Amino acid sequence: MKFVIVFFALFAVAFAAPQKDAETLRYDSQVEPLNYQYNVETSDGKAAQEQGEVQNLGSEDEAIAVRGFYSYIGDDGQTYRVDYIADKNGFQPQGAHIPVA
Repeated sequence: MKFVIVFFALFAVAFAAPQKDAETLRYDSQVEPLNYQYNVETSDGKAAQEQGEVQNLGSEDEAIAVRGFYSYIGDDGQTYRVDYIADKNGFQPQGAHIPVA
């Protein structure tokens, strides 16, 4: 009986283990003192792109403003994409699957 329990436990652990790690298909970036941008895509369908820049340099309101998106394939097989802005007004995501207030 102990053998059966151990066998099923080992089978469950092996089955739950990740099948394969994702590979990076594309990665581009450019980083400057006052701005940056990057693009990344992976073999499991994930992607992200972002660009940011310093605004109001040298003033009391100096801040970084960011614009970008990320996407992924959900458990249901659909691709989900979130576009966003992050600036002095906070993080502002938009996507077809995100409820609007």
